[in-house]
Amino acid sequence: MPGAGTFRDDFGASVVVALVALPLCVGVAVASGVPAELGIVTGVVGGLVTGWFRGSALQVSGPAAGLTVLVYEAVQAYGLPALGVLVLAAGLVQLGMGMLRLGRWFRAISVAVVHGMLAGIGLVLISGQLYALGGVEAPGQTLAKLRGVHELGTQADLAAVLLGVGTIAAMVAWRRMPARLRIVPGALIGVAAATAAAVLLRLPVEKVRVTGVLAAVSPPGWGDFEVLASVGAAGTVVALALIASAETLFSAAAVDRMHDGPRTEYDKELIAQGVGNSMCGLLGALPMTAVIVRSAANVEAGARTRAARVLHGGWLLLFAVAFPQLLESVPLAALAGVLLHAGWKLLPARAVAALWRTHRGEAVVLVVTASAIVVTNLFEGVLIGLGLAVAKAAWETSHVHIEEVWEDEELCVQVLGNASFLRLPKLLDALEALPHGQPVRLDLSGLRHLDHACLTALEGWERTRAPLPGREGVI
Repeated sequence: MPGAGTFRDDFGASVVVALVALPLCVGVAVASGVPAELGIVTGVVGGLVTGWFRGSALQVSGPAAGLTVLVYEAVQAYGLPALGVLVLAAGLVQLGMGMLRLGRWFRAISVAVVHGMLAGIGLVLISGQLYALGGVEAPGQTLAKLRGVHELGTQADLAAVLLGVGTIAAMVAWRRMPARLRIVPGALIGVAAATAAAVLLRLPVEKVRVTGVLAAVSPPGWGDFEVLASVGAAGTVVALALIASAETLFSAAAVDRMHDGPRTEYDKELIAQGVGNSMCGLLGALPMTAVIVRSAANVEAGARTRAARVLHGGWLLLFAVAFPQLLESVPLAALAGVLLHAGWKLLPARAVAALWRTHRGEAVVLVVTASAIVVTNLFEGVLIGLGLAVAKAAWETSHVHIEEVWEDEELCVQVLGNASFLRLPKLLDALEALPHGQPVRLDLSGLRHLDHACLTALEGWERTRAPLPGREGVI
């Protein structure tokens, strides 16, 4: 915690982070199909609860665009009352993973799968928020949304579109302003400008609906826990826990590269996220994860200790309690613009290009993961990506090289590398192409791995050859 020399820096950084977090908390909640206040509740818990833990000093947690798709699907499938149960269960899973010291294993996940996951989330987010930008009700499935995009021009509310596009333009333009002005986040500037335009011009666009923070908080009842008996709900819990944990720990690795302070303790950070999500579940709020946008803003604003993220939670709570009426003036199209901008930034165009030049197999994994998320859902898409990455790694590590050497009129065949069932066709083709009627000595001493399928096939091949005297030399 801060001393006299750090409190001033942490205090200033907390204000900046709160200003960055506020429009994102509300926007993520609206896009997730839940009351706007629940996004702020999650942001408050991310600061006042998770912020006290020692896992990562400068990383900031709250509702994230990366979980929007999964939460929306869960709310549509099981209802808003069940959301708290799912988030609570996911938090307990995270707690268990942290206590079992599984945090370090998330660093073994293929980077291509992570980029593919982010790209898939970005595409789903963009496809949904395009409808919100135009004030049009969106179809249920992502593919249906993508197919209907060309019809938006005739259905969209022009005023809403202009407000959303204006929000994006303000955010992009704000990045070109002098550094002393960019202390105020571009998302806040864009939303504030759109809100002012909607109020002053009295534009008839849909705005955020506010019921009050206390009224929005709805702890789950005992009957709501019955949802966990569903296989689909259990899968959602696992998906929430794994994706939130992966996003948190990848964010931690990125934040650690941005400052010279203490490094993240991955298992402690998992426990902190588990406690935070358990609390969010008990309050019926959105799930949380560490958010790279807020965390980067925290570092860039000069934060020194975890006091900055704790204080940012206090600012969010103060705003939600003291000024809830301001939220009622915010156009939904402006929040859609913020999320469209966030979704666009999730698309890893540079990563795809770099991987295609150097590791095309990884680029294929990335594209397949993103496409699978769009076609199916987030959980199944990530599983498909992980399966493909594992299959690719298995294929690449099962290289077998065969060398033929003549030694005193005897053919010596050396098999080098890893002989697994994946390379069995290649191995048998090479052995069957050897001249018949000629003694062959098979040398397997250069193999690092020989699985049962290959061993059985080699034994069968040996029986079809003319045996060497006394079977000598067959290794």
